[in-house]
Amino acid sequence: MSVSDQPEDHSKAFTIIIAEDDEDDYLLTKEAFIEAGAKNPLHWVKDGEELIQFLTNVSTNGEETQHIGMILLDLNMPKKDGRESLKEIKSSPLWRKIPVLILTTSNAESDILNSYDLGVNSYIQKPVRFPELVEVAKSVVNYWFNTVKLPLNNS
Repeated sequence: MSVSDQPEDHSKAFTIIIAEDDEDDYLLTKEAFIEAGAKNPLHWVKDGEELIQFLTNVSTNGEETQHIGMILLDLNMPKKDGRESLKEIKSSPLWRKIPVLILTTSNAESDILNSYDLGVNSYIQKPVRFPELVEVAKSVVNYWFNTVKLPLNNS
């Protein structure tokens, strides 16, 4: 395979947004993705309102949302929870192509069903132990950035 035949690595160009209200959980998730080999920039938002405001700012500043590779979304956040945020993201023509992965402690069947009804791309129950979180991060990075084709322009 010549150099020109090798697939381009767009993963480093994608920002991962982590919507998580608990700073310790954010730091563990960040560390897990770094340990999993993710070279992506990470952007932390602490609640659904901050997430939607960030997406709005990116869109209204004339920037493309294409640099947002995925949103890791906790369901249980203050102000605007993950369910409300997911509904807003997936109903927006500007944001609906951004992959959203629920990463939460909830294993409630109603949360799982509701999340898929709202258009989530994956639902992952957050592991309790750090080594298991690293394995989840490796799977996410491998699947979403090395296996599937993502649209280069989400808008």
